[in-house]
Amino acid sequence: MHDNGSILFRSGWANARGVVTGSVLNVGSSSVVEGTTTIPNEISEEHPLRVIIAGAGVGGLALANSLAKDSNMHVTVLERTDEFKRFGGPIQLASNALEVLKTMDRPIFDEIMSKFTYTGDKENGIKDGIRNEWYAKFDLGTPAKDRNMPYTGVIERPELQQIYLDRIPKGVVSNGDGVASYTMSPTGHGVNVVTDSGKTVEGDVLIGADGIWSAVRATMRDEPIRGDGSGVSYSGYTVFAGELKYDSFDNGQVGYKVYIGPGQYFVITDIGKGNYQWYAFLARAPGSAAAEEKPDGSVPFLKTIFEGWSADVHHILEATQEYEIQQRDLYDRPPSVLKPWTAGSVALLGDAVHAMMPNLGQGGCQAIEDAYVLVEELTSAKTRDQIEPRLKKYRSRRLIRSAAVQGLSRFASDIIIRGFDTPAKVTKDETTGEIKFENFNYAGIVTKMLQPILPIFFTVQFNFLYDGWKNEVAIDLGAAFGFLTLGGLILLVGAGGVGEAGVGLGLGVDGLLGGEGIDAVLGSMKEFM
Repeated sequence: MHDNGSILFRSGWANARGVVTGSVLNVGSSSVVEGTTTIPNEISEEHPLRVIIAGAGVGGLALANSLAKDSNMHVTVLERTDEFKRFGGPIQLASNALEVLKTMDRPIFDEIMSKFTYTGDKENGIKDGIRNEWYAKFDLGTPAKDRNMPYTGVIERPELQQIYLDRIPKGVVSNGDGVASYTMSPTGHGVNVVTDSGKTVEGDVLIGADGIWSAVRATMRDEPIRGDGSGVSYSGYTVFAGELKYDSFDNGQVGYKVYIGPGQYFVITDIGKGNYQWYAFLARAPGSAAAEEKPDGSVPFLKTIFEGWSADVHHILEATQEYEIQQRDLYDRPPSVLKPWTAGSVALLGDAVHAMMPNLGQGGCQAIEDAYVLVEELTSAKTRDQIEPRLKKYRSRRLIRSAAVQGLSRFASDIIIRGFDTPAKVTKDETTGEIKFENFNYAGIVTKMLQPILPIFFTVQFNFLYDGWKNEVAIDLGAAFGFLTLGGLILLVGAGGVGEAGVGLGLGVDGLLGGEGIDAVLGSMKEFM
């Protein structure tokens, strides 16, 4: 910094002499200017903050859209895919994410609503997969209605993406050349981004919104993108997903149903316009898609796996064509206080830092919350030397909340597959009067014991999600207390049913918070001491 208040740049970044030399490269709205130039420390319309976003997923596009409206921001989105195609299926946008979207951009929110299918205003819950009886219902509507928030629902991912692409100024999003790595300026101000093609793009800020296999994260943490040492862990589950036109008997009445039973579960959800999606979650070793033979296809394979289950499960399976089914292994990663979210003027967003299981439908929602907080922090910076502390504040605001949601997503899979069974039940034969005890094993009894607790826990869970969307504090102690108290009770009751597998899966309060979530809480507490 010199007396004139400018940060002087070499190759776009500060040096003692303030000289810039380099070749011209235009990518989107970022450029390197050939010759000599000086970029002042102050952020202004004349010298806007150059923000590079790696990845055009929902979080990256939400961030780009809001920043591009600020005349003090110059935004470039570098997307690896050559073109945007209509694939990806539906994405759930829960009330917390919808409230964020409404706050960030009302016209975009209104357009999303015009293509939206509500599920939060319908019946939702868990059903006994064998008996086809409701086990516990989620009340998604009341927590949203009490807060005057939009109801949870779904939209086709390509439609959501296109809404943003139509609104973002032309030239901001650049396809076909993703971020491969980056280097920091020797002075610590700004970043040189290297693309897959070998080109270099210079900017003041880099946001890694490039998904679970993030190249930005790998560079930041000096770790591989995939495999051992990457920090990405296999969840222990593979999922079959089907999407189809389906004439459901309860269309318009039920949003989604989770069918539980021994060692697996099945989800059916209304995604609008007569379309439905289903998921079959199975506990399997990684790579089971190739390892398990399915000579007759996925439908017969799954019908055998779910033999004896509800006719609803078999009916939708029989209505599904093989080409409408995909299988993938599920990976996630917990947020960490031990590894960085930010480094200088680089930060991570969404799946790049807190990829999570799909059980709560919060993956995209949490990326949107990340984008909201980043917009607040970046637009509040008046000078370039404020960027690094602003990004650190973003991390502190988002760390614990995202850790809790990630942990809850993993917990939902672990407790349902490892701990739940067909609930124990006492029945009476109407003809003989004989009393029958059905499934009176440990897991069946535990599942029955949890039945009255779960609706309360769901209410606490939704209160936690819906109250904290502004991320104004590191942790909402009131919401977190109820969340952890009831969550701990469920884990205490369910631990025996999970057995030794639960120990390996990390079930406990640390599992509820998500791997290193306890570290996150402790780290946050230290900040207040």
